[in-house]
Amino acid sequence: MGSKQKRTQLGRKEYFERKLKERMVFLSEKKVEPSDIEKDPRVKNLRANIRAVDSRLKAIAKIEQRTADMAKAKAEKAAAALKAREAGEGKEKKEKEKGKEKKEKGAEKKEKKEKKEKEPKAPEEGKEPKKKEKKEDKEEKGAASE
Repeated sequence: MGSKQKRTQLGRKEYFERKLKERMVFLSEKKVEPSDIEKDPRVKNLRANIRAVDSRLKAIAKIEQRTADMAKAKAEKAAAALKAREAGEGKEKKEKEKGKEKKEKGAEKKEKKEKKEKEPKAPEEGKEPKKKEKKEDKEEKGAASE
């Protein structure tokens, strides 16, 4: 909207100030007393309009300041994120290397386990390995016990 732009409000303020000056000159040429000039309805109206425009300009200035602060904060946040990302890349590389080392160690342990499982175990001294009984042997034992 044009009425919310600073340029528009400044133009209105100039207009009202010019009209107020013209009215004051007119009243002084008529030789009206200063106390009566202050009570003149048109003068009051023009001054009220000037005050209203001033308050709008203050609001616009606040909005501009807040926008500038937000932009500054956003830029600082982006810079901090960039630094963190750059610092994080170094950490990520170290973490990746550690992860690779852990994976390699895990793979080595797994390979050792598999090798141990594949190798036939030597029976311990004094102990014979238990033999698995076949179904046929069980049936024979069952028939013999009857």
